[in-house]
Amino acid sequence: MLDSLPDGVVVADGAGSVTVVSAVASRMLGVDAATAVGRPLADVLALQDGEGRTWTDVNCPYAGIATRTGVPEQSWLLPGGTEVLVAARLHRPALSEPVDLVAVTLRSGRGRARLDRERSDLVATVAHELRSPLTGVKGFVQALLNRWDKLSDEQKKLMLTTVSADSDRLARLIAELLDVARIDTGRLQLYPRPSDAAVLTRRAAASVGAATTRVITLDIAEDLPAIWADPDKFTQVVTNLIENAVRHGEGEVTVRLEPTGGEFEGVRLTVDDQGDGIPEELRRRVFTKFWKGGARGGSGLGLYIVGGLAKAHGGGVTIADAPGGGARIVTTWPSEAAVLE
Repeated sequence: MLDSLPDGVVVADGAGSVTVVSAVASRMLGVDAATAVGRPLADVLALQDGEGRTWTDVNCPYAGIATRTGVPEQSWLLPGGTEVLVAARLHRPALSEPVDLVAVTLRSGRGRARLDRERSDLVATVAHELRSPLTGVKGFVQALLNRWDKLSDEQKKLMLTTVSADSDRLARLIAELLDVARIDTGRLQLYPRPSDAAVLTRRAAASVGAATTRVITLDIAEDLPAIWADPDKFTQVVTNLIENAVRHGEGEVTVRLEPTGGEFEGVRLTVDDQGDGIPEELRRRVFTKFWKGGARGGSGLGLYIVGGLAKAHGGGVTIADAPGGGARIVTTWPSEAAVLE
């Protein structure tokens, strides 16, 4: 049974003699499981920390207060220098009795190393995204402070307009990061109510269209059912999808709203661009954090948030090929009637 576990296990009796060494632990420690039985735990569990101390010397499993029941997970080094995560359970017949069994588990440290790398990548990406607009803000503010009397009103207005735009970009990036954290931890707060998807989509398209020369075409079916959604979050999804299509596509952007039909009663929102499209093998990665297709800017959080918000409302999101050869992103939203049935 122990040999089938993914972690290594070493068990010793009350006298400190090893009674069991699993196959995984045998490979990790470089010992023969059969010959290890009967040897002292300190000899078999040949683990050291960065200062050369052994696991048994540091943790003293057979000593300490009577209420101690285990040793929390710690990082140790195998004889070959590989990191492992080690935890132990200390068994006593009663609080007045000495330890009669020590069970030690050894887990590969690769998973934690990978997590540490992912966290480092996350910090580096966030720092890079924040630094770019912050550099612009600081530069123009410094120029205004140093040369205020020498600058014309038009130059001052241009600098302040740029500072305002960069500040908005910073505020939006921070808001996106907060949304990502809430989605990851399941603490996303929604305030759903009956909402008119057509009205919200027109507003979002007009807002994005005011900042681009690209043509945004709306194709909205009549008599759409009211959706059960948080209006602000729905608008955020529509805005992110249209901006993504403008950023990564070419030519016209088409936004379509229509009833879903079938078993899922609600509204289907489709956004098509005329870019290069998204290869099928990359479509799963699109909805991961900080994924960027091409080199056209963006935080890489927009589509991750789109996926999280759509699913949080009970809908979904898919990617396909647009008729014009670009990307088609489809989100579905439940109707008020379907939710309140």
